[in-house]
This record gives sequence, structure tokens and C-alpha cells, in this order.
Amino acid sequence: MTTFPAGEQTHQAVLPQQPALESVGADTPGSRDETAHGLPAIARGTVGGHGRGETGGRGTSARRRHAKSAATAAQAAENRSGDAPAHHPSYTGGVGASRVFVLAKDGRPLMPCHPARARELLGKGRAVVARQVPFTIRLRDRTLADSVVDGVQLRIDPGSKGTGLALTDEKQEADEQGTHVTVRRGLISIELQHRGDQIRMCMRRRAGYRRRRRSANCRYRAPRSNNRPRPAGWLPPSLRHRVDTTLSLATRLCRYAPVTEVHVERVAFDTHSMSSGRRLSGTEHGQGALAGTTVRAYLHTKWNSACAYCDATGVPLNIEHLSPRSRGGSDRVSNLVLACVPCNEAKGSTPVDTFLADRPDRLAKILEQARAPLRDAAAMNATRWRLTEALGTLGRPVHAWSGGLTKGNREAMGLAKTHTLDALSVGRLRHERGDAIVRHPGQVLVAKAAGRGSYARTTPDRFGFPRLHRARAKQHFGYVTGDLVRATVPSGKWAGTWTGRIAVRARGQHSLTTSGGRINVSHRNLRLLQRGDGYGYGSRPEPSRSTAGKSG
Repeated sequence: MTTFPAGEQTHQAVLPQQPALESVGADTPGSRDETAHGLPAIARGTVGGHGRGETGGRGTSARRRHAKSAATAAQAAENRSGDAPAHHPSYTGGVGASRVFVLAKDGRPLMPCHPARARELLGKGRAVVARQVPFTIRLRDRTLADSVVDGVQLRIDPGSKGTGLALTDEKQEADEQGTHVTVRRGLISIELQHRGDQIRMCMRRRAGYRRRRRSANCRYRAPRSNNRPRPAGWLPPSLRHRVDTTLSLATRLCRYAPVTEVHVERVAFDTHSMSSGRRLSGTEHGQGALAGTTVRAYLHTKWNSACAYCDATGVPLNIEHLSPRSRGGSDRVSNLVLACVPCNEAKGSTPVDTFLADRPDRLAKILEQARAPLRDAAAMNATRWRLTEALGTLGRPVHAWSGGLTKGNREAMGLAKTHTLDALSVGRLRHERGDAIVRHPGQVLVAKAAGRGSYARTTPDRFGFPRLHRARAKQHFGYVTGDLVRATVPSGKWAGTWTGRIAVRARGQHSLTTSGGRINVSHRNLRLLQRGDGYGYGSRPEPSRSTAGKSG
């Protein structure tokens, strides 16, 4: 995944800059505080509350960090803060700029600021870049002791394939009738993409290699005992990865932002009801498809003791997987059919839709018997408690909420169904009292888990035989695979400046991933921006209305 579009012109320090922010001033040019939430500044000489840690002093005008009424929120929306009037009949939610992490002089987190304010601080020399992705600045003239920090909330919407994380702040404001309501604003949204499926496939491939070597080289060795115990709380590597990466990113956010509490969605899926296609109750949960029978007898009854592919009868029938196990298929009975030996051998590991592409009627008949896989639901059931326990090690209060509450908040606000907007909706909002979400970030930082390399010392071919030896050294000419670099190509087809992640080679011609493809760049033309941390970063726009769905 490339980090930024190829050839994008950026500030010398700030990466990236969205075109929509170029017209935004450094919030209020007359104000010199670092709050920069886009709200109108209080006139000079008036008394007001301080923003993100600003104290009264020479050359600093005080202003409120948030609007105090719906009218003020509407005026703020007109000034491009992204806040929408929460109590107006036509409210549909506001979209604002994603905030920038800010660290104090001593490295402790302060309240995030607007990107325009970050550019102003960097341009005046009052801040330096502490990290490129996620972009973080560090103030050179302010410590945490000199600041007043309100704190933010971390909200997490876990998923099987992806997890949404959102940093929010909540304030009590007064509406037009003078009633105090809770207003929630989204500051930063991050979508974490897991690689649990990749880990599972790699583990299965490794097991196949070992099984082949054992059968070929140790044919007569006694099988290994299968009574090896597992420690308490053990999870398969693909599931443990989901918990570890979510905890790792949450820990990093707590290091960059003043997180005071954590809110996480904890849901349980009734896989039996999902498999049956209806809600079950009572003893129905104990009466599944295989109640009082076996898999083979059930399949013979279901398929009338005939081959599902050619209707052959009176011949030996094998149990066959519709979705092959080598392609991620499971052993669920809905994924099993009966097949004669010639059809079973002809299909092999081919997907059923490819094998029956010339027979659409028979394919439709077979797919009617299939059921949606429950792998994602099972993964969520297995990790929900482990994730809550892991988040408890952050040292912040952890609050668990139901998925129904998240869905109600999202639909009441008219937001799209994505992991990040679900994370923004996690937690209690009393809609009858007037609580609302008045802003969400317009851009989402996408962090894709890429790993940190492989322990394998050889590269096998598709049969599992070693094809070549891998270098033991991971660092070549000062760079490691996954580092974020900026390449300056002096001439040739790819002349220009490129930014992205690299894959190193021993000869010094590293491979750089850009939006236009991969290019080979000499290590002499590279400049390190950030060491690889096991993630590939990108960005995507956040849909403002409920038109998109999420997966996993």
C-alpha cells in the first residue's frame, strides 16, 4: 500500500496535505493559541476559557474551545470547522478535517489541533515533526505543565477483517431551549485492516509442507501424541493477531493523544440461528441439522444418494467440499456434498462456480443448499472477551457497549455503515434529550497490517521444496523492508520525487511501492522518513451518508 499519491507536492514538513485544507486559514489569524478547532475566536480583551492547554499570556487571546449553543455551532459550520448544528430539523451531520496529533515539549500528549494550525506552527518554527504517519508534531515552547488538557475518548468497533478506531471529545452544550445536551465530535478516525486470513493460510500451507516431508522421510515413525496441553487463554495465531494489533494501535493512540477512557463494542453472534436463517429459542439450539444422525447419513438423505454434479447413483460416493479447504473452505455440513469418484477427481481444488460454469442450472441448485460462512462471526465470539481484557492493560477505564446501541446511534445520525463511523457511534447518546454527533473526519487513515517479515530461511516452490535461500540480514544499506522513504529519481521514466514503502534488496536496488506501481530505486537516492512499524498506510474519504457498507 502506498502512503501518498505519486508526485503529490507537499509541504517540507507536513505530510500529507489535503487540497480541501489549502483554503483554510490557520484557524483564526488573530489568535495565537494551538486549539485550532475552527471555531470563532473571542475578541481581544474579553475573558474566556482556554483551549487545548493555552494559558493567558502576552500575545495570546483566549477563546472557547467549543461552541456554547446551537447558533454558535451553526456559525462555526459556516467557518468551515465541520460542526453542524445538532438541533436543527435539517441536521445530517458535519464533516471536518482530521486533526493532527500534538506532543508537548517533553513528549507528553496534548489535545489534537487543526492541520492548518499545525502548518502555521511548523512554519513559524514553534513545532517540529515528531512522526510522519500518523502525522504528529511536537511543540518546542510548551510543556504539559503549562497546558490545560481536557482529554479525549478512544472508541473501538472491532471486526473480523477490519477494526475502526475513533478519537472523540464530548462536551455539554446548551440548545435553543437552554437544555444541556451532549455533543460528540470526531477528531481522528483510523481503519485497521487485519491479516488474520493471510496468517491462517500461511499456517495451513506450512502444515501441508511438514506433512509431506514427514510422509516422505519418516514414513514409519510413530505419530506424535495429541495430548499436548494449551495454556489458559490460548487463541489461534490468526485470532491472537486481531487482539494484538488492536491493542498495539490503541496503545500508540494513548501515547499520541490524552486518552482518558476507552469505549469498545462487544457483541456476541448466535451462529446457530444464523445458520438456520431464523431466530432460535430454548431447546431449538440443541436440535441442529446433525441431531441424531451422522454427516454421511445426512448427506445421503439430502442428496438422495446421488452425485451432486452428475446425478450418478449406485456408485461409490465421496464427501466433497463445495469451497475447497485449500481455498479457505470449512468442514460445515452446508459446505459438503456427495460426489462420485470421477467428478471428485475432476473438480479437485477448483471452486464450484468455475467447475460448473457451463452448467448454470445445476450450479444454482447446489448453491441453494449452501449457507453463508460463519468464520467471521466465530472469530468475533472467540476474541470479544480477550480484547476487552487486553484493553484493560492500558490503564484507562474500559466501557463495553452493545452492537444494538451502536446501530441505533448510527442510524439516528444518518451515518454510513463503516467501521470508523461505527466506532464514532459507540457509547450512549440520549437522542430524546438532544445528544448528537456533530462532526466526523472527512479523511480516514487506513493502517494495513503487513507484518515484519518471515522466519523462513528458504523460499519454497508450490510443491513445498526449497527453491532458494533467503538472506539472514534484514537491513541492507541502512534500510529495512517497510520503511517509509522519499525517493528522488534524477532522470529516466520515473524521474521525480516519490514517497512510499520499500522492499529492500541486497544489491542496493530497492523496490519502492507507489500509486503508479513498483519502481526500482538506488539506495543513494532515498531519504528515510520513518522506520517501518509493520503497517502500510493510506487514506480514504469517509462517506457522509448511509450509502456504503462494511465487511468483516
